[in-house]
Amino acid sequence: MDQVAQIREKIDLVSLVQEYLPLKKAGRNFKAVCPFHNEKTPSFVISPERQIWHCFGCQKGGDCFTFLMEYEKLEFPEALRALAKKSGVELKESFFQTGLSSKKDKIYVLNRLALNFYHYVLTKHNAGKKALSYLENERKIDKKLIETFALGFSPKEGNALSNFLVAKKKYQKGDLIEAGISFEYRGQLMDFFRNRVMFPLFDHRGNIVGFSGRVIDASSDGGKYINTRETLVYHKGQMFFGLNTAKEEIKKLDKVIVTEGELDVISMFSQGYKNVIAIKGTALTEDQANLLARFTKNIALCLDQDIAGSEATKRSFLVLEEKGFSTTVVLTPNGKDPDEAIRIDPVSFKKALKSDISIYDYFFNNAFASFDKETSSGTRKITEELLPIFMHIGNEIVKEHFLKKLAKELNTSYESLLREIEKIEKKEVAKDEIVIPNKDRRERTEILEEYLLALIIQSEIPLEIFEYAKENLKDYKFNASSIEKIVGFLDVYFKTHKQFDIKQFSSVLPQELLKTFDICFLLPMPKLLEEGQYQDEAKKAAKELRALFLKDKIKFLSQDLKNKEKDKKPEEIKKLEEELSELIHLLSTSASVIQ
Repeated sequence: MDQVAQIREKIDLVSLVQEYLPLKKAGRNFKAVCPFHNEKTPSFVISPERQIWHCFGCQKGGDCFTFLMEYEKLEFPEALRALAKKSGVELKESFFQTGLSSKKDKIYVLNRLALNFYHYVLTKHNAGKKALSYLENERKIDKKLIETFALGFSPKEGNALSNFLVAKKKYQKGDLIEAGISFEYRGQLMDFFRNRVMFPLFDHRGNIVGFSGRVIDASSDGGKYINTRETLVYHKGQMFFGLNTAKEEIKKLDKVIVTEGELDVISMFSQGYKNVIAIKGTALTEDQANLLARFTKNIALCLDQDIAGSEATKRSFLVLEEKGFSTTVVLTPNGKDPDEAIRIDPVSFKKALKSDISIYDYFFNNAFASFDKETSSGTRKITEELLPIFMHIGNEIVKEHFLKKLAKELNTSYESLLREIEKIEKKEVAKDEIVIPNKDRRERTEILEEYLLALIIQSEIPLEIFEYAKENLKDYKFNASSIEKIVGFLDVYFKTHKQFDIKQFSSVLPQELLKTFDICFLLPMPKLLEEGQYQDEAKKAAKELRALFLKDKIKFLSQDLKNKEKDKKPEEIKKLEEELSELIHLLSTSASVIQ
């Protein structure tokens, strides 16, 4: 057994997935709401026996490795290392010398070396003295916080880090460019960050994926903040600053506070708030919301108190509401952001944190503070501001409450607001040209074939159900060749085995048939089948398949008969009429059981 198979054997898939998702028992399997696409009805199924998972909504599936790769956005070597550590299997170094080693790993190592370099310059080198003084004296960040967040400084010289990594650590130019640490200018390798305080960006697993650099004086090139450009490991819309230090506190308190800047996080951390993170970007993205949902569904937005912060709150709301978050807003007093508010008056800021309001109230209060409800133009502005927001409230009771509250404040009717929302919805549908696809576009025959195979292999009496299906479908031609082949393997298997061993049977199936087999083995069954009614359901499925098969043959023969009548061939016509009559008789005897 190779090490991949050894790890797969040792990892219990149900236990692994339970670390990320709440599972519910469903017969012999487990179900969950799929984390890989938006859904309300669970279609993500796990088999403890087969140690496989499959989502019947987005059609993704696999084993422990594929789950971790999909969920954590890992490459195979990264997932292998993580599961090896979890299972206690010590990987042979030679395994990663066969070409499977990830480019991501090299970037992580380079980022770690860069972090050590930046941190050393800030805390130990003369080049970092000005930056250290700025952090300690102007920003009131002590040495302990500098260590906690591994802050650093990039020297003003244009290639100090690049020279160190190439000359001392023997990395290639291309490696540094691919990691986003350096860039090439007129044939010379230059540092991407220069003369900036450096904030390392960790993912939730503790990997250093990039950096954010802040200027300390006006002589620096570029904007106030610059971030690592997009690389294999850094994607701004998927990242937070501080999540690696905050995630345990977030889980413990079941709440996260989201700010806009790195200094906001550090200032709040200094005041004892350790469930704080900062977004990278102008508003929360769907990827960021999905990541946060692993730790909590309660979020307090503590964004800047300016127009940009208000817009970020609005855009974040649409994502958070769709994902089912309970969202509040913190109004920072005496400052435009948490860092400034804490430096001016930490006591007032703590009171504001305890007085966070629901995001719906925040929008409501903002609209009425911005426009005069006593004027027609003010009323129009208020409704234009609030209705596109309130129409997206997921909870219908909460939505009705705020619409009625709005109707009362504007001295209008609840019904008139609903009519306005209908107009907005129609415009959105026309604008986006939404097309809702059929849930399952396959033919009825294909669905029934899959269902019948699922009934056989999931039941407690598979041999009995198989024999019945075989008897009723002896002249049947399967539409799905993969199911036909699996049925053939079952026929051979049951000739020498009276008991069905799922592991033993799946081991003899060709690799190309395993996906179909696994899907059928995980296919969710109706609740009525939990009482053992597999046999009755299999009879219905087999008889309906036979009826559909006969109908197709009748249709084909009828067309053939018409052609023969045109050609005036009496003998062939008579033979076809007899065949057609027999098929119609067989169909009539089958039809009585199909309701």
